[in-house]
Amino acid sequence: MPKIKYQRVTGMKDILPVDFVYYDKILSTIKQICDFYSFNRIETPILERIELFERGIGVSSDIVEKQMFSLKTRDEKDTLVLRPEGTAGVARAYFENGLQELPHPLKLWYFGPFFRYERPQKGRYRQFYQFGIEIIGEENYILDVYVMHIFKILLEELGIKNLVFEVNSIGNGNCRPYYKKSLLSYLRKNQNKLCSTCRKRLKVNPFRILDCKEEKCKRVCSQAPQIVDFLCDECKNHFKKVVEVLDTLQFPYTINPFLARGLDYYNRTVFEIIPVSFEEYQKDKDNFTKKDSIGGGGRYDDLLYLIGREEIPAVGGALGIERIIDVLKDNKVEIKEEYKPDIFFVQIGDLPKKKSFAILEELRKHKINCAESIGKDSLKGQLRIADKLGVKYVIIYGQKEAFENVVVLRDMKTGSQTIVSLQDLVKEIKARLKNK
Repeated sequence: MPKIKYQRVTGMKDILPVDFVYYDKILSTIKQICDFYSFNRIETPILERIELFERGIGVSSDIVEKQMFSLKTRDEKDTLVLRPEGTAGVARAYFENGLQELPHPLKLWYFGPFFRYERPQKGRYRQFYQFGIEIIGEENYILDVYVMHIFKILLEELGIKNLVFEVNSIGNGNCRPYYKKSLLSYLRKNQNKLCSTCRKRLKVNPFRILDCKEEKCKRVCSQAPQIVDFLCDECKNHFKKVVEVLDTLQFPYTINPFLARGLDYYNRTVFEIIPVSFEEYQKDKDNFTKKDSIGGGGRYDDLLYLIGREEIPAVGGALGIERIIDVLKDNKVEIKEEYKPDIFFVQIGDLPKKKSFAILEELRKHKINCAESIGKDSLKGQLRIADKLGVKYVIIYGQKEAFENVVVLRDMKTGSQTIVSLQDLVKEIKARLKNK
């Protein structure tokens, strides 16, 4: 293939018609499940002010430090960024649009493109799609499981049956300082064994070291103090109840005591989803990393206070759509096109072409799935397309039929043909499709 002058930007991806079969299937499944569980859709702008993420996510997070695409406005008064994640934008929209006046808990979902400057690789692009849910205004532990449950049934509905949920509690502002002190003491003693990035993190945010993918840092962290040993009674009780419900549901979960997630706004329950069987995970769990995850989330009771100065509890999570598609393809899960035509409309000649629009529109209004190739003139060529599509019937509309206001209806299975008036066409097709 010759090299063309204009190529897509590194890390971006063209979504071709063959890919949209997956995106459409995922989105339609999301809508069905979110409708059933009474979630309402929200969409926030792609552009936000940088301060929103510095305040909400944390200036020491990888997203803010390394991964945001930023730009200056023409008057250079604001620095804007392409949104790197969804929760902070939803929290801003919550206050700015007065959503706190609605009945709570408020259940919201979103689906759209996000942007991070990362090294491109399979399932990881600089523009990517996410589906997320947020439950605002309720701190009950059951909602932590509720979020995980919705992700589980969604993935299973799509055909991804093998899942492991890594879960942990990272405490809150009451108990985390004690853990931070113990963790810092341990990491400082072992700082020569850490990578250069993590040695810098020691001064800013030692919790980020627990997320490091470097092998030598993973070895150090595997012997680090565990936050579950430092949880206050309230956080310990919260996590205990979460685990009890997961056990009752026979949920495919495991406790990962070093799971911290990459965003500073999380507290208490956090989780990530690995698309493997439990047996496979148990054999090689030390080698599964963040890049193997297809989604995650947790509780963020402090985020809304940081953004709107109101103490409002919340929990949520997000799934990476491209990562889900890769798993579906790897597992050879077949996704069928949701729109499959039952009829193919064949026209031959100038007059039939002109009159075809009204007939096609009548079929559309009556929700009869019909395909056509109105630019073609050959009967044989159009019938060949109809055969490939596997339609049940073909409407043949030529010069003679156009003058007489009739069509020829051909049964593609038997080859039999019937002359039908245009007035009775919809009624005849519906009757035949019902009998089929």
